[in-house]
Amino acid sequence: MKYTKLTFMLSVLGIVIYITDLIVDIWVSVRFFYEGQNVFGILTVSFMLFGTLVVQCFSYSWFKADLKKAGQESQCCFLLLHCLQGGVFTRYWFALKNGYHVAFKNSKTANFTEEQIDSHKEVIDRMTDLSMLRLFETYLEGCPQLVLQLYTFLELGQANFSQYAAILVSCCAISWSTVAYQVALRKSLPDKNLLNGFCPKFTYLFYKLFTLLSWKLSIVLLLFLDVKIALFLLLFLWFLGILWAFKKQTQFCASVSMEFLYRVVVGFILTFTFFNIKGQNTKCPMFCYYIVRVLATVGILVVFWVSPVSIFNSDYFMSISITIALTLVLGIIFLIVYYGTFHPNRNEETKPDEIDGKTTKRDCRMKYFLME
Repeated sequence: MKYTKLTFMLSVLGIVIYITDLIVDIWVSVRFFYEGQNVFGILTVSFMLFGTLVVQCFSYSWFKADLKKAGQESQCCFLLLHCLQGGVFTRYWFALKNGYHVAFKNSKTANFTEEQIDSHKEVIDRMTDLSMLRLFETYLEGCPQLVLQLYTFLELGQANFSQYAAILVSCCAISWSTVAYQVALRKSLPDKNLLNGFCPKFTYLFYKLFTLLSWKLSIVLLLFLDVKIALFLLLFLWFLGILWAFKKQTQFCASVSMEFLYRVVVGFILTFTFFNIKGQNTKCPMFCYYIVRVLATVGILVVFWVSPVSIFNSDYFMSISITIALTLVLGIIFLIVYYGTFHPNRNEETKPDEIDGKTTKRDCRMKYFLME
């Protein structure tokens, strides 16, 4: 697999989106505190800290594992960088530095030597690690952040520029990290078919984006109805996701403590979207997952319609209800099209969907990670 100039430019775009998302989140939190909305400001900062702390833990554990595999001792500077929340930036620095050399310096040769192939593989693996960390942060911080911004927008009936920017950037970050993760993951594993072409990528993007948007708007409506019920539902779904991860006995981390943290993160991700967490056929689990999602969404809409609580006028709520229903239907349609037409493994018979219990030739932690 070759790390091209286009791939390098997309990697640069990835860090631009990451920095923009970070700046906008800080801007929104400051704005909340400035306007006296301390609860929203504290929640915004809490989501940011929760996401980045988990990401730094995984990043540092991978640095230690890589150094140990290379026969080197763990360096204190890496620990300090991660304590200062600079682990992702450190990884981007090394990945882009090596990626530029590989993409621009070594691209003139037509035939690659074994050493050049190894350098391409090393850069791809570095970018894949980054895509995994960005996926973690997107769902741990970006998804709750988007729910919060939508809630404040609907509660106030208007939004300032920072909130519009936060909603837009969060949608871009979620979309980008999800697709980039899927593409990078398949590149890093030699026995996986690649997700090639614009149609498969955009179909996968719209499937995730529409189903996520529908569910988040449904959560926002439930928050307006009763905050306690909404939090109970989310915590219950999170608990079910954790139980599912334990039942499937994921094997992503070397240590027991990090594996436990990984399963907690997997459960949180499953609260918002479906991922295959074990090497098996996922038709039945996915079917059950989205049946429950549809029933939950319809139930929330029905309860909100019959509830005597009136938070916004009927015309305003009508548009929100139509948006929820339409995005859910579109998301399911794109899901069917993706798995029926564009999925890389659609022509392979009786083969497990992807990942966890399956051994690959390359010694790569990605073979134990989430996949579609």
